[in-house]
Amino acid sequence: MTIQLRGTLVLLGAGKMGGAMLEGWLKSGADPKKIAALDPSPPPEVKALIERHGVRWNRPVSDITDAEVVLVAVKPQIMEDVLPGAVPLGVSNPLIISVAAGKTIASFERHFGKNAAIIRTIPNTPAAVGRGITAMAANPHVSPAQLQLAKTLLSAIGEVVVVEDETMIDACTAVSGSGPAYVFYLTECLAAAGAKAGLPPRLSMQLARATVAGAGELMRLSEEPPSTLRQNVTSPNGTTHAALQILMAENGMQPLFDKAIAAATKRSRELAS
Repeated sequence: MTIQLRGTLVLLGAGKMGGAMLEGWLKSGADPKKIAALDPSPPPEVKALIERHGVRWNRPVSDITDAEVVLVAVKPQIMEDVLPGAVPLGVSNPLIISVAAGKTIASFERHFGKNAAIIRTIPNTPAAVGRGITAMAANPHVSPAQLQLAKTLLSAIGEVVVVEDETMIDACTAVSGSGPAYVFYLTECLAAAGAKAGLPPRLSMQLARATVAGAGELMRLSEEPPSTLRQNVTSPNGTTHAALQILMAENGMQPLFDKAIAAATKRSRELAS
C-alpha cells in the first residue's frame, strides 16, 4: 500500500527500529521530501539511507510547521530528555505514534497535551526483515483517518493489530514484543539437546536454526492452525509423539510459558507505572 502524506512525517529517533521503519516507508512509495528524521547519531546504514533518498535530517524543529505524524522511536530511558525538544512539533496537531516499550499514552499527553491524538504501539524485532507484528492502542482523539494512516505506516514492517484497551499492550509486549527472544532460546535449547544426543554442536545448531525458521515460515503460509500443523507431524507412537509426551506433560512447556508470560506482563506494567 502506497503511503500518501499531506504534511511531514517526522521520525524522532532513527536507530535500528526507526531505521527499519524508514526503509519500509521508502519502499512503500513515501515521498522522501515529506519525511524528516531527527537523530544526532543514527547507525551508518540508516545515515546512508537518509542521504541516498534525500530525507531531511536534523533540521531545526522550529522549521517543521506542518507535521502530520510524529513517530517516536527513541529509547525509553532517554524519552523524558528528548520529548521536551519535540513539543513545538505539536503546533500542527499531528498524530503522535510511540513505538517505545513501557511508555503510556498518558506520558505523551503530559508533553503534547490532553487533546493530542496519540497511539501507543509495541512492535517486535522481526520488523528488521519486514516480518514484524505491531499491536497498537489509540486514545479517543485519534480519528478514523489517522488510525488508518498509522496502520499503513506500521504495515511497512509487518502485520498490525489494534487493541481496544491500552492495558492489553502489556500482554502484547509479553507475547509478541518479547516473543522473539523465546523463539531464539528455544533454538538454543533444541541445538543443545541435539548435541547431548550425540550430534556435533555446529551441525545440531544448523539443524535447529533451519527447523525453527522453516516451521515458522510454514506456519505463516499455511491456513491451518498450529495445532493441526503439529498433529500433521505427529505419527501415532512415533518419534515426535514420544517427544511431545514430555513437552505436553502437566509440568511441560505450557505451565512454563504461562509463568513466563505472566512475569513479562507484570514487568511491563511496572515499567509503565
